[in-house]
Amino acid sequence: MNVKMATSEKVTSFADTILEQGSDISSKLDMLRQEKFPPNAQKTLRQFSLAEVAEFVGVSQSYLKKLHLQGKGVEPSTTSTGRRYYTAHQMNELRTLLDRAPHRKGTEKLQVLAVVNFKGGSGKTTTAAHLAQYLALRGYRVLAVDLDPQASLTALYGIQPELDQNASFYEALRYDDQRKSIVDIIQPTNFPNLDVVPANLELQEYEYDTPIAMQRKDSNAGKLFYTRIGDALGEVDEQYDVVVVDCPPQLGYLTLTALTAATSVLITVHPQMLDIMSMSQFLLMLGDILKSVEDVGVNVSLDWFRYLITRYEPIDIPQQQMVGFMQSMFAQQMMKHHMVKSTAVSDAGLTKQSLYEVERAQFTAATYDRARESMDAVNAEVTELLNRVWGRRSA
Repeated sequence: MNVKMATSEKVTSFADTILEQGSDISSKLDMLRQEKFPPNAQKTLRQFSLAEVAEFVGVSQSYLKKLHLQGKGVEPSTTSTGRRYYTAHQMNELRTLLDRAPHRKGTEKLQVLAVVNFKGGSGKTTTAAHLAQYLALRGYRVLAVDLDPQASLTALYGIQPELDQNASFYEALRYDDQRKSIVDIIQPTNFPNLDVVPANLELQEYEYDTPIAMQRKDSNAGKLFYTRIGDALGEVDEQYDVVVVDCPPQLGYLTLTALTAATSVLITVHPQMLDIMSMSQFLLMLGDILKSVEDVGVNVSLDWFRYLITRYEPIDIPQQQMVGFMQSMFAQQMMKHHMVKSTAVSDAGLTKQSLYEVERAQFTAATYDRARESMDAVNAEVTELLNRVWGRRSA
C-alpha cells in the first residue's frame, strides 16, 4: 500500500500580508523622513525672499529696504549679490514693529472654516494645508485640525501617526472618562503662528462610539454629539484667529460635528461629471441630516460657504463646461479663483512639503510661479471673506 504524503505550502493570510506591507511602507517613509529632515527628522522652514515678505507683511519692497538701510527692524540674510532673505519669525517681528499683526480684537469671533467633500481626490487636504500655511504667513494665528483618520494633513506637517504616537482629536471627543483637553493634543508645526491637531486611525472610533452613546438613557452626551468639536475649540478660543478643519471624505459623525462647529464652509469640487454627480448626492444627504439636527434645536448658521474648483486644467474643454455649468447655477457661492492643477504641487508632495515650503529653484520657474499665483489667489480670496466677517475692509 502506497501512502502519499500530502505536502502543503505555508499560506500567508491576506490580513498578515497587508499588515506586513503596511509596516514596510511605514518604515521606508520614516527612513525618507530621517534623510530629508536631519538630524532629528523634524521639518524646518526655508527663508523667504524680499518680494514674498513684502507681499505677506503688506508693505512695499522699497519700504523694507529702507528699514534695513536705516538699521530698523530685523537683519535679513544677504547673499553675495545683495538679495535679502527673511525667516518666518522675522516676518512676525516686522509685523510687530509696523503694528500690522492681523490678530482679531474685541468682539471679532474665532472663525472655524471646514473644508469638505464627500468624494476623495477633490484636493481637499491640499486646499486645507496651503490655506492654513498662507494664513499663518500672513500673520494670523491658525489652528489646523485633521479630522481624517487617514491623516494626510498630519503627514504634511512631518508627523507619522503610527510611529510618533501623537494623540488625535478623538481624545478630546470621546465619551468616557479618559477624554482629554484639546490643549493636551495640539502640536506646534514648522510654521510660526500655525499649530495642528493631528489625526490617526483612532479617530474612526468616534464613528462607532457616537451611535452607542446616543442610545444611552443615562447620558445626553451622545444626543449632543454635534457640540463636541465646538466645545473643545472653546477651550482655546482666545489663542487663535482661524481654525481650518480638514474633514474626512465621508458624511459621518466627524463631518457633521465639524459642520455644526463651523462658521464657514469651503466645498472642494473637481470639475468632472462624476465628481459633480457625487457632490449632488453629498448636498442632498447633508441637507437632510442638517435639517434633522436643526429640528432638535441646533442652529447651523454659517457666515458664508463657497464652492472651490480644484485640480482645474484651463485648456480642458469638458472641465470648462463643468465650471460654466456650476457658475450658471451657483454664481453667488462660487469662488472667483480656481485651484489650477500643477505638477509643482504633486512634486512638492513627494517630500511631504507644500508650495510654501519648497524652494522655487527646485522647479522650472514658470511652473512654480503659475502654481503659486493660483494658490495665492484662492487663499487671498478666502482671507478676504474671513476679514469681511470681522467687518474689515480688506485682507
